[in-house]
Amino acid sequence: MVPNGAGLHQLGSWTVIGLLVLFYGGTLLMTLFIGRKNENADGYMTAGNKVGFGISAGSMTATWIWASSMYASATSGYTYGISGPIHYGLWGALMILFIYPFGKRIRAVAPKAHTLAEVIYARHGKSSQLMLAGSNIVGSMVSITSNFIAGGALIALLSPFSFTQGILFIGGGILLYSLWSGFRASVLTDAAQVFAMLGAVVIIIPVVFFAAGGPDMFVTGASKLTPQQSNFFSSDAFMNQGAPYIAAVLAYAIGNQTIAQRLFAVREDLIKKTFVTATVGYGATIIGIGMMGVMALYAGILPLDGDTNNLIPQMAATYLSPVLLGIFLIMIVGALSSTADSDLSAMSSIMMADVYGQNIAKEGKANPKTMLFIGRITMIVATGAGLYFASGQLNILDLLVFVGALWGALVFPVIASFYWEKITNKAFTISVLAALACFIPVRFEWISMGGATGIVVDVLSVVGIGVVLGLMAFGFFGLKTAKIVAAVAMLAAAPFAIGVLHDYTVLSGSLVAYAVSTLVCYFMCFRNQATFDFDTIKERIGDFDNREEANHNTPGTLLEKKA
Repeated sequence: MVPNGAGLHQLGSWTVIGLLVLFYGGTLLMTLFIGRKNENADGYMTAGNKVGFGISAGSMTATWIWASSMYASATSGYTYGISGPIHYGLWGALMILFIYPFGKRIRAVAPKAHTLAEVIYARHGKSSQLMLAGSNIVGSMVSITSNFIAGGALIALLSPFSFTQGILFIGGGILLYSLWSGFRASVLTDAAQVFAMLGAVVIIIPVVFFAAGGPDMFVTGASKLTPQQSNFFSSDAFMNQGAPYIAAVLAYAIGNQTIAQRLFAVREDLIKKTFVTATVGYGATIIGIGMMGVMALYAGILPLDGDTNNLIPQMAATYLSPVLLGIFLIMIVGALSSTADSDLSAMSSIMMADVYGQNIAKEGKANPKTMLFIGRITMIVATGAGLYFASGQLNILDLLVFVGALWGALVFPVIASFYWEKITNKAFTISVLAALACFIPVRFEWISMGGATGIVVDVLSVVGIGVVLGLMAFGFFGLKTAKIVAAVAMLAAAPFAIGVLHDYTVLSGSLVAYAVSTLVCYFMCFRNQATFDFDTIKERIGDFDNREEANHNTPGTLLEKKA
């Protein structure tokens, strides 16, 4: 066992500095090839809506793979056995796949959009737009903080540097290459980062596996596992990891601006190809890296300081040579950087398009130069805030859960807004607020779940199951199939769920959010006689820059060529 960090290898100070300079210096050099002379706001936010397949697929994969997802997959493997990483990685991968049918519809309705909230503004109005935009600001801020914490802890464990020095290195490096070209820098460097990550996983996982004991480890270590951990079809793993993740990731996929930004950037005819490829890349990487947690479980390794987030760097520091340890450091830094730069780009786009472009500037009078200034200032402020929150090494789990539930409350109103002409701004806003009002006391156990209250939560959770599976079916097979799938899912789940599901607060809280937002939104709208012409969205959303200026020497052309 390695209970107290005995036997852990470290890299020297100059080695770490050299690796970070190589990584961030290389990404900065890549961004210098992006044209600067005719800088424009639309390119800063969506790269001209013309990004090719290779760049788009790589960026989508890299953005979805962040340091916390790697750490969480390993934690799942250590907690639940071999089924843990599969639950985490497989469902997360499938959620990427479920984005593309909805994405094709959103792009068809708003081909020139910059943010999802911008489209919701054109569809409904300010309250719905700001609700979606605000949730993304909070979500991206939590994500950046989480990645800074992961990076600081990694550098502190693998080098003589402190946690504070580590987060300063990471934050400064990401801001350095993201600031000038925004989304274009993010999407271009993501592609390189994901190939580095995939290569590192292919090398590192087998090395750790054989160094930790190889196949014999699963024989000698089997006695250390509980019956649930040794069961591939563990109900404990499904109820505590698999099922909550199915619900949470669909919410993140639909409501997350980092995903929407890539949807609006890729060439419209490449949406399906891009998201299918990202599905495979994400699943393979996250399931693979999660197996390090399974190895730690079988090897009997105790997490350093009792923190399972230390498992991946601890395994690396225990079993890898200095050269491979350096490759591992770059792999994790690449994972957290690819997501953090995406969050910076997402927040800058929201401030540029949603806050300034549609709520501060007069209609049709937004100044592109002012927008660029706002976008860059947003990145600087967001990086500073992320470093401040990370310096306290805050426990951000509750914030992550809260943001995930907020997006869960938004999923049905957002999706329905692109298909059902009867949805109103009032219904959108009230349904989301009602869902949050029900979610919070359930998730944080502010009320007793005994008696009738528990039964009501279980019934709503069953409805939530129908909503989640129905929405998935709707994306691929249409409304009729979705109704059948939802009905069958609720009928099948009811006998097993009612009386039991409220004991799983993470799962039931998310399902209640789905159910309440769907029911309230539907019943507020189904009698509505007014209809909405979706063609008007194209007329309300377009380029902020002059069209000729945006097309002249546009950096988007570089991304097409690179693909």
